[in-house]
Amino acid sequence: MNGRVEDATAGTGSEGGLAFALRHCEALVRAGDPDRYFATLFAPEPFRPHLFALYAFSLTIARVREAASNPMAGEIRLQWWRDALQGEARGDVKANPVAAAVEDAIVRRRLGRQPFVDLIDARVFDLYDDPMPRLNDLEGYCGETASALFRLASLVLGDGSEPGGAAAAGHAGVAYGITGLLRALPWHARAGQVYLPAEMLRAYGVTREDIVTGRGGPGLRGACADLRGIARRHLTAYEAARPTIAPAARTAFLPASLVGGYLALMERPSYDPLNTPVDTPRWRRLWRLWRASRRIG
Repeated sequence: MNGRVEDATAGTGSEGGLAFALRHCEALVRAGDPDRYFATLFAPEPFRPHLFALYAFSLTIARVREAASNPMAGEIRLQWWRDALQGEARGDVKANPVAAAVEDAIVRRRLGRQPFVDLIDARVFDLYDDPMPRLNDLEGYCGETASALFRLASLVLGDGSEPGGAAAAGHAGVAYGITGLLRALPWHARAGQVYLPAEMLRAYGVTREDIVTGRGGPGLRGACADLRGIARRHLTAYEAARPTIAPAARTAFLPASLVGGYLALMERPSYDPLNTPVDTPRWRRLWRLWRASRRIG
């Protein structure tokens, strides 16, 4: 994405400004979160702008560590977003296109603000280099980030009606979140971040230094294999709960259809958790999303 679109923060107070903000969010998601971008294209067109607003908000919060020079600066940025959501920020919040688009989604789709605040609170962990303590903590982190997005997206598509599927959102988010963190493990390791639970690493004799220095080893492979098994269990639980989702909201869960393919790539004998890219060609992702959309149609 070019700097002009990425950094534009003015002129979002009018209807034309809101249209710009919504387009900005779509461009942001297309560049930074292609799986959710392509999945959103299968949603009814009137709902897409607000789905893009949700995902752009999530992406922006997830990037605070990159944008901040230190954890305190990151905390200040996250506090600005809390204040913006709660109407306490100084200045014109709508000058920020993502904030303007999210506010429009919250008001027009009658979304609660607390899930957004909870997502911000969960992302405080990203600012520091502490390892995730326990598996329960990792599942809670995924619940407040990825699961919350599944739930919020289903509420957007429900358009004021209860979309059901709260348990489905919980399990889908943990499966999707763990899989995403495993895919991002090489990048996080280079940045000094460790999302794998410390208790699991200890069981395999793996230290934080083994990960951030790139040593890896068989213990890390074992820990990653265990996490893939946990992701698969949540994916199975999501499939069992899928019938509870209202038909109108099922498109919100399309990104979960990509989890199995990513896990399969990580289960190949040649897979190295710290060095093997885990990605699929665009056509294959689109095909999986299309096939999943046919199942829910």
